[in-house]
Amino acid sequence: MMKKMIILTLIVSNFLFSSELIPPSNQSSWEELKKDEIWVGWTNYNNSQWCKATSTIKAPLKTISALIEDKVNYPNIFKRVESVTIITDKIVHIVLDMPFPFYGRDYVVSYTQHEENGDSIYRFQAVNNSGIPIHKDYVRLVHAAGEWRLHSLDDENTEVTYVWNGELLGDFPNWALPQAWETQGVEVLTWLKDAIKK
Repeated sequence: MMKKMIILTLIVSNFLFSSELIPPSNQSSWEELKKDEIWVGWTNYNNSQWCKATSTIKAPLKTISALIEDKVNYPNIFKRVESVTIITDKIVHIVLDMPFPFYGRDYVVSYTQHEENGDSIYRFQAVNNSGIPIHKDYVRLVHAAGEWRLHSLDDENTEVTYVWNGELLGDFPNWALPQAWETQGVEVLTWLKDAIKK
């Protein structure tokens, strides 16, 4: 019982904290990295660098929601995800493969889901002191945070926006961050689109 109360407290505090931490949806000062079928940009907000990718996907909101909620299946959708371990209904450990010569990354986050003005929002925030050991070949992203925002355009089209903390830590050079952010944004939404087509 006590363990459940602690986990619930972590989830609630993470939700309250992340809602202030993540740039608001009406944030307008994004520096554009890519303008195409998938738009990618970044901004400074709350002393952190945040990234955003957005695109219209030809699928109903419920179809995309089902994919985002199916975290166990992430390695089959997002090709950089090596593994996902479900810790609780809300907390997951995700391991990422990074291109050579960089170490992989991993993070432990809590997810919350809510509705806002008709949009479905899946928000995630780092859980520190999770008890998950740090592997020597991975860099733990201790500030991992972001959200998926799904906005239904009509019965067959959904605007999908993915926002994430752009910090990569470890040995990743600052000069390479914009290219990494652009690549990540394009990859994540392209893989999501591909999963819809299967």
